[in-house]
Amino acid sequence: MELPGGLLILLGEPSLCFVATTMPDGSPHLTQTWADTDGTHILINTAEGFQKVRNLRRDPRVAVTISDRDRPARYFAVRGRVLDITTEGAAEHIEKLAHRYLGGPYPWYSGRDQVRLLVTIEAGRIRTMG
Repeated sequence: MELPGGLLILLGEPSLCFVATTMPDGSPHLTQTWADTDGTHILINTAEGFQKVRNLRRDPRVAVTISDRDRPARYFAVRGRVLDITTEGAAEHIEKLAHRYLGGPYPWYSGRDQVRLLVTIEAGRIRTMG
């Protein structure tokens, strides 16, 4: 599914992003994160060992909401699936996102030995509000 222009614009800005995954018992797990796009997919940068990573490896179904920072009631709700989780390019990607979201280098909150992961999500259904 092609990502609409409005969503691509939000993914190129420091927009609010929430990712929902499924816990082993079927309950939801929701986290806020930074988001990006390669023009076709939604990209999420995370770290090895996080619950959302364990959930996505077990069940690739995901829901992502990307909201306009200035008008949070304007958002895109995406249901899709993870196509890939890789370390390749992930450390460089988190630096790109840090400049977008923080205005400077990534502070490596958990230390530089943290293994960064780049998650590629394919949209299956997109809804918009606002």
